[in-house]
Amino acid sequence: MAIFTTEIYDERFYTLVGTKFQLDELFSNAVWAEGPVWLPQQQTVIFSDVKGNTLYRWTKQNGTQVLRSPSYFANGNTLDMEGNLITCEHGRRAISKTDKQGNVQILVDKLEGKRFNSPNDLVVKSDGTIWFTDPPYGILSDSEGKKSPSEIIGCYVYCYDPKTDEINIATFNVMRPNGLAFSQDEKQLFVADMSVVEFEKEGLHHLVVFDVEGKRLKNRRNVAEINPGIPDGLQIDKQGVIYCSCESGILVLLSDGTYLGRFIVGKTTSNCTFGDNQKTLFITSSNSLYKLTIE
Repeated sequence: MAIFTTEIYDERFYTLVGTKFQLDELFSNAVWAEGPVWLPQQQTVIFSDVKGNTLYRWTKQNGTQVLRSPSYFANGNTLDMEGNLITCEHGRRAISKTDKQGNVQILVDKLEGKRFNSPNDLVVKSDGTIWFTDPPYGILSDSEGKKSPSEIIGCYVYCYDPKTDEINIATFNVMRPNGLAFSQDEKQLFVADMSVVEFEKEGLHHLVVFDVEGKRLKNRRNVAEINPGIPDGLQIDKQGVIYCSCESGILVLLSDGTYLGRFIVGKTTSNCTFGDNQKTLFITSSNSLYKLTIE
């Protein structure tokens, strides 16, 4: 069992989250673990080692096994409405789909003939549209992609409709968009803005929220400044509680910005995803995949 601590800032943490917690390390041989997604039918977690250029799968029975290597520097992963794996690829600067038979195809890699930077994280709305972020981290060096000039000259949140093959910029109004998650009613989209990575004085390390209007995002508001470090991947449970990665672990907060508490993993944390009943949280943190059990 991994050793970790919790910090409680608001008594509502106990009623909204839980009272007993256990953190277990499932894997520790990644270079930079990211993008976990839970496949309920297979009882499997798929996650990326971005800098290791590998996709892994973990099951209770078999532990961690290589799913795909090389992975085109895969980062964020999610499932579409049919249960296919949808992946952000830094290497091909694309969004790909892996069907249940293991066939892989690129869904989208350009806007008006211009290649994306390096798609990073994504979510699928109940209407089947794929919303994703496109910061430059896969083209800044060869460590998690291929060093290349940007063709887009900007970092945006996109909405792609696989039914019509249409792609549009959902908002221009995030300098360095990264992780994202819909509210339960899908009327809002929460986005991590981590521009402080490039701009130490002027940049942000904030969680922000937009209203969803069709395939566009409107009315940006700040939710909270995320400390320590930066916000990256996040999840929102059925009660609207937000679990946001940060430098020390997972910060737990409400949509009004109230900090409820924190799970301290002790190293930089990139992302998380719920298991079947939202009482299990799989966490990617630095070189590791963890399972947090909540009671």
